[in-house]
Amino acid sequence: MTTWIIRLHLHDERALHAMVLRRHPRLDRAMHAVTHLGDAAVTIGVTLGLAMGAVPALRDAGLRAAFALVASHAVVQLLKRTVTRARPRMPEGFAALVQPPDRFSFPSGHAASSLSVALALAAVLPVPASAALVVLAMVVGLSRCYLGVHYPGDVIAGWLLALLGIIAAAPVLALLG
Repeated sequence: MTTWIIRLHLHDERALHAMVLRRHPRLDRAMHAVTHLGDAAVTIGVTLGLAMGAVPALRDAGLRAAFALVASHAVVQLLKRTVTRARPRMPEGFAALVQPPDRFSFPSGHAASSLSVALALAAVLPVPASAALVVLAMVVGLSRCYLGVHYPGDVIAGWLLALLGIIAAAPVLALLG
């Protein structure tokens, strides 16, 4: 088991370094801007607005997003404090381009929160808007690697937690209402 984890970490680190070594100033600015779409203030604000009926047609999607956001956040925080994976070690001469919100890397809360909201909305929006939202949420996750604060495996785990939160939301919300 330990050998498997070491190998996985090495692949994760190589993938991160491959991304970081290809940074470009214009892309730096774009990734810095898009990463903040996964911030708690943004995802919670959008979710609360929708769940409270700011857009009546999207109220149920807002409730689904709220459940998925709370569920994924709880698991993210539990795993961060259980696994305690350190933030990425950057290649020589490179540094993270944003300040991480805490010292633990696994899993990515930004990836989980942005995809939780996007998947809830994608279920009720027209296909072009749904696809755009899901792609944008995935770019938020990738931005966390590009900026140097998460390994790709952290982001994938965050995405999986978002998906599990959305799947769990359906039966729970059905029971409640």
